[in-house]
Amino acid sequence: MDDKGWRFNDDKTSKTDENGTVDDLYDFNRLSQLYYKANPDYVGRFTVPVLWDKKLKTIVNNESSEILRMLNTEFNSLVGEKEAKIDLYPEELRESIDDLNSWVYDTVNNGVYKTGFATKQEVYDEEVVKVFASLERIEKILEKSKYLVGNVLTEADVRLYVTLIRFDPVYHQHFKCNIKMLRHDYPNIHKWMRELYWGNEAFSKTTNFDHIKKHYTKSHVAINPHGITPLGPVPNILPL
Repeated sequence: MDDKGWRFNDDKTSKTDENGTVDDLYDFNRLSQLYYKANPDYVGRFTVPVLWDKKLKTIVNNESSEILRMLNTEFNSLVGEKEAKIDLYPEELRESIDDLNSWVYDTVNNGVYKTGFATKQEVYDEEVVKVFASLERIEKILEKSKYLVGNVLTEADVRLYVTLIRFDPVYHQHFKCNIKMLRHDYPNIHKWMRELYWGNEAFSKTTNFDHIKKHYTKSHVAINPHGITPLGPVPNILPL
């Protein structure tokens, strides 16, 4: 990402490489082109993710939490019976999932951004403490349960995973969330994260540490003006 927003990879000979992924539909170079294709008069931000309708050629949704719910149920008729049975938002756990999601989003998912983008010391001091207070809370939950809610894999785990898999490689140094590290200081969280990554291809195949590290360190000029990407931590994630 640069000052013009998100880019697709310009190398059409490679589907995926260190520069990202190509646009297989229209050979666009910018995500903004999709927004304008959906609405030529669009004036908002060009955010990710985007759920695109290939038939109607328009954006269905660009809010991650809503797309997650859609993918959980709306396409069950198009997948196999085994996959259709997967329910990351079971009715009997919805209240508990919603409750956990609310404070995890505010203090962890979004908390690392409020910390990392703080431009005043007092704001940083306040937000970073909230991040680690919630990590302590999560650590206690995972002390007694394999997963966050109901001892089964739910969207609460998915939503937290996408932040915490970035924590040691990026947020610890880039966003100054460096009071502690997951791998050294939170054994239950660390085990939970590694079991998801190494035990379920849905997590490992959709996690690209090069993409993660290079996006953050080369996109946020105000934080890292020279675009230097640290080599560590090594490895990006420890084995089980």
